[in-house]
Amino acid sequence: MATVELCFSALPEHVRTARLVAAAVARRAGVDEAVLDEVRLAVGEACTRAVGLHQSSGVTAPVRVALIEDEKLFSIEVGDEAPRSAPGDRGAAGQGADHDAEGEDEMGLAVISGLVDDVEVTSGEAGGQIRMSWPTTPAPLLS
Repeated sequence: MATVELCFSALPEHVRTARLVAAAVARRAGVDEAVLDEVRLAVGEACTRAVGLHQSSGVTAPVRVALIEDEKLFSIEVGDEAPRSAPGDRGAAGQGADHDAEGEDEMGLAVISGLVDDVEVTSGEAGGQIRMSWPTTPAPLLS
């Protein structure tokens, strides 16, 4: 069940807000304090990637972020609506720009993979999603 859902227009200035919200919800969910910087960085990379994909594709739909708190796991899903073509389905026009965007995309995914042990990336004609998860520790019972 989503604890918090956040949608924002695909503008770089909104990425910082997404990072702050993600860190606050992660802390409340019981993610270890030592890992919160990784959560912030990973969310920032994923949101920056989604904003870039929206802008380069001319997509005006908002970027979606779902912060999901389960019993022993905290997950963040960052979704975009930028369509992806099948591999090898590139025309000659604009190939250089596509190649540069693809390189930036791969770099962002590499950074996220380095920060998060449990990450899943999916994409298709309707857009893509990055799902990242961290273990949580149960809150101590107060007497």
